[in-house]
Order: sequence, then structure tokens, then C-alpha cells
Amino acid sequence: MTGVASGTESGTAGAGNGGFAAGLLDPDVEVPAEISGRRAATRRYGVYRNNVVVGLIDALKAAYPSLLVIMGEMNFARVGRHFIAAHPPRSPMMQDFGAGFAEFLAGFAPLRGSPFLADVARLERAWLEAYHAADAAPLTGADLAGLAPEAMAGLVLPAHPALAVICSDHPIGDLFAYRFGRPERGPDLAASQSALVTRPELEVRVTMVTRPQARFLGSLAAGQPLGEATEATLAAEPEFDLATALALALQSGAFVRPLA
Repeated sequence: MTGVASGTESGTAGAGNGGFAAGLLDPDVEVPAEISGRRAATRRYGVYRNNVVVGLIDALKAAYPSLLVIMGEMNFARVGRHFIAAHPPRSPMMQDFGAGFAEFLAGFAPLRGSPFLADVARLERAWLEAYHAADAAPLTGADLAGLAPEAMAGLVLPAHPALAVICSDHPIGDLFAYRFGRPERGPDLAASQSALVTRPELEVRVTMVTRPQARFLGSLAAGQPLGEATEATLAAEPEFDLATALALALQSGAFVRPLA
């Protein structure tokens, strides 16, 4: 299966000096030879291994509460075990664990029929990273007041550290809302939605935006000058409304003041 370590790879990873640690994260790895001959030690190792994996699955649940509701406890835990075996923690900071979960889900063969799960994971990850992002004073209308048209066109707006723009062919906003409770009627999975993630003050905001707005804001976040981003968006999306998009950028705290 794509993105999942095979038994052969796991066995190789379990050999040598790293065998003890590798076995803690992958139940398919045999108990290390140095303790396998002792029954009490083998039993304690099994208990410790289970506690480590359960703790990491709990960390994934905390990071991806919408997916937990969508997938259900048992399915989420099964997928989580595969992810942990393939992508063990690389940092002692638990908020960093699971950063590659969206890419893993996109390549996980058993979930190929549910491609929306990866995009929901991307949105949930963006929410978490916005929550931990650095503070910064957001751009305001007063910062733009009095600028000549030429200056406005050449303006490059630095993205707020919490900013993320996510476009999807799936209803990621409706699915993200599952963290607040499963609705009686599920969303239309054929619908497409785009999301803007910001944190202008202390609270993370997830705002549904149109595809043209997402294209424009994403271009600005990538460092494209305001005039170029506007022209490129209008060429691709003739219905784009610049005034509404700029108002959205200011109201959401998506950008910070340009450097002098």
C-alpha cells in the first residue's frame, strides 16, 4: 500500500540498534532479540508499545477532530497506526506530529475512494498551524489610505504568519464543521469549496471564500504584487470582484503591513 511501510521494510527497520524504538511504533516488527527470550520483559515491552502507539493516536485525534468524527474511532485508529509506523515522530513537540497526515491519506490505497479526507486534513492542519503561529499586527485600511494607484499596483503584501488558503474540489468547509457535531444530513461531496484560514487576534478563523477570491489571496500570499495578482485573477476568473476581495483581506487579517 502506498505510504505504508511493508513488512520487509519494517523488519529491516527493526534490526540493529534501532530495533527497540522501531518496534515501539510498528506492531509488525518483532520484539527485539535482546528481550524476546524473557517472558516478563516481552510482556512489559508489549504493554509499553501499546501505550506509545495509543498516545500518538490520541495526538492525531486532537490534531484532526473533524476527521475523527467523519471516519469514526475504529477506522481513524487503524489508519493512524499505519501512519505512525510509516512516519514516526521527529520532534519532541507533539503539535508537530502528524504534519504529513494529509499527504499520507492522499496516497493510502484503502482510502482511494474518499479523496476528500486529504483536503479536510490539510484544512485541519492549517487551523492547527494558525493556532500556534506568531503574532503580527494585521494590515488595515488606514495603511493603504492615500496610496497612489501606481503604488497600490506595485504593493507586495506580506502574509500574516497564520494565513493559509486552501482550494478543494470537495466541500471541505462543511466537512471541517464535523468537529462541532455530525449533521443529520451530510454534505454534497460533489461540491467544491475554498477556505481562508486566519488569526487576526487570538482566535483562528476559517472563512469560506469563492474560488476567484482564493486564487487572488493565494497569489498575494505567494508574493505577487497587487496589480499582477489582480490581472492574473481577472484573466482566469472574469467574475472576480477586486473591491470585495480587498475588503475580505482587510477584515480577515490575512496580511501584515508592508516593510518600509
